[in-house]
This record gives sequence, C-alpha cells and structure tokens, in this order.
Amino acid sequence: MNTSQVRIGVAVGVAGVLLLAAIIMSPLLMTSLPAFISGDGQPPDCTDSGARVQEVSDKGSADIPADYLELYKKFGKKIGVQWTILAAVGKRETDHGRSNLPGVKSGTNYAGAAGPMQFLISTWGGKARVPTSSQVNGYASDGDGDGIGDIYNPADAILGAAKMLKRNGAPENVRQALFVYNRAWWYVDQVVEIAKGYAKSGDVEVPPQAEEACDEPLVEAAPSQIVARILEYALAQRGKPYLWGATGPDAFDCSGVIYAAYRAAGLSIPRTTFGQWPFGVKISAGSEQAGDLVFFNAGPGTGPNRPGHVGMVVSKGKMVEARCRLCGPIKVTTYQDRDNIMGFTRPLQNPDVLDQLQKLQNASL
Repeated sequence: MNTSQVRIGVAVGVAGVLLLAAIIMSPLLMTSLPAFISGDGQPPDCTDSGARVQEVSDKGSADIPADYLELYKKFGKKIGVQWTILAAVGKRETDHGRSNLPGVKSGTNYAGAAGPMQFLISTWGGKARVPTSSQVNGYASDGDGDGIGDIYNPADAILGAAKMLKRNGAPENVRQALFVYNRAWWYVDQVVEIAKGYAKSGDVEVPPQAEEACDEPLVEAAPSQIVARILEYALAQRGKPYLWGATGPDAFDCSGVIYAAYRAAGLSIPRTTFGQWPFGVKISAGSEQAGDLVFFNAGPGTGPNRPGHVGMVVSKGKMVEARCRLCGPIKVTTYQDRDNIMGFTRPLQNPDVLDQLQKLQNASL
C-alpha cells in the first residue's frame, strides 16, 4: 500500500491530514496483508456463479410457470434466500398467481391479503400500489423497474416476499422466517415440503458462503491499514452466534462485534448502537467505505434518529453483522436492498479517535 491509498478525508486542516497519514502508515499499525492464493495454490473463485442456485426438478419445471420461475430464481439470488422457498410460498398461497380466489388479482381476501404472494395491505405499505421513490413503511418493492410497488405485480410481490423472508431469518433459519410470514407451523411444514419437491436434490439447501479466501480482497482494498485491522477482526468472527449484550470472544451482539473490532485495532468507541450512532461523523449514502457503520430502523428501542441495529461496511453494498438470535450466525450480508437504513457514520473521523490514533503513534516512537 502507498500513501496515495490512504483516504481518511478528515477535515482538520493540511497538518492534521499529514499527521494522520503518518499515523496510519506507522509500523505499529501496519499489518501483513494476506496473499490472493487458496490452499491448492490457485486464486480462489470469488464469482457469484449460478452454481449457488439449486437446480429445478422435473416436477418444478412442470408446475411453475416459466415467468414465475425466472422471478423466483432472480430475486432469490439477489436477496439471498432459497428460490425454492419463494416458489413454495407462491404455490401455497395462490398457485403461482393462477388462483381465481378473492384478493389474488384484485381486492383482498377475507383476511385482508392480496396479490400472488398474499401480503397484507398494511404489511405491504398501506395501499396496494406504492411509489417506491417515497419512504415506504413496509415491503412494497419495485421488481420490474416502473417505480411502483404493486402488490398484484408478480415481480414486485416476489421481490417483497424475498425481502421479508430475508429479514426474518432466511436462508439459515428458513422455518422461522416462514412462521413470521404465516404464523402456523402446519403452514411452515407444507411450504418446506413443496420446496423440497421443486428442488432437483429433493432438499432445501442453504446457499454456501463464499470461500474465506474471497475475503482477502476486502482487507487489501481497505482505505487504510487501521481499517484493514478492523476488518480482519470483524470477518474472523463469522460463524459465531448472536448473544444480546455480548462483546466476545465466543458470541456478540450487533454493536458488540463492532466495538470489539475497533478495540482489536487499539481504538475505543462506544459500546452500544445508541452510543455509536451519534459518535461517528455522518456520511452520505453512496460515500460509505469499509470500516464505516450502517444503521437501521430495527431492533429494540428504535425510534426517530435512534437506530436499533448496526452493521459494519466491508465493501460497497456489503456488511458484516450480528443480526439477531434467530437470524443465524455472524456473517457478511447485503444492505443496499434493505428499506430501513437510517444512515452511515465514520467513527475514524471522531476527534476522540483521532486523539487515540495520535497517542498510538507517539507510543511507537
């Protein structure tokens, strides 16, 4: 790494920027960056290939309309849930939109549900057709790019269903996610059995994580060596469980893994989400970079300007997070498709952190 790669961007004057550049490049804060070589001596395959998508069975090909099958696969892969589960929900709810019962193509059924994926109007966004350019309080989604979340549009409805399943635990805890979708265990059992029948393998599989070697570009691309150290620690916690109030080493909550990652780099930041939100300098969406924090209107105690959940950006659109007890282990997930982002912050621009960096530098002299 050379000095042109150090992009802290702190508005403390030319002298402050030069000081920070010296601190970040200090031998104390330098780390050995890993090589781009896997165990067999070859670069890892980090492409998002179609191999992650389960093959459809003959039964699935015969039963699912071609346009619906394409949508299930497309949005299942985009959001990170099993397309077979999406398809099974579509089958169980409306026979992939072919049902002529009330609420499928217009209006609502006796329970107030509508569309091919049978969303409640209130859960969708308050009305059947919602402009997605406005703030949407629900799962209304624009799957066909027309700017409208239409509860009766298959592309919109399937994308919304994928987001709802993802938020509630899929793909790891797909039974819990389905129970939230329709609170009956017999319903969960039926959907899972349908999904198994749609998969050529006969099972509901969890999409595999990328090879750990694929994390290496994330670390090498970090905007500074201090961020590389923070990322290395955070990524090393993947697979560990969520535990409210925990800061490691065996489990973490959402803010705990971030607190511990900064501490591993020699820096102290607030422990809780509520403390971390006002601590960092606010960053506009689209300007975030690795090491920044992304906050969500979710979790206990959330309110106006009071986010209840936080993740750490590892690359544009991706974060490492400890989401919830029923959401599976700590892992790298996407954030750009979530509709409850409250904002981004950069703890490294907090004046107290700048003082800590300077003390680290002084201690190494």
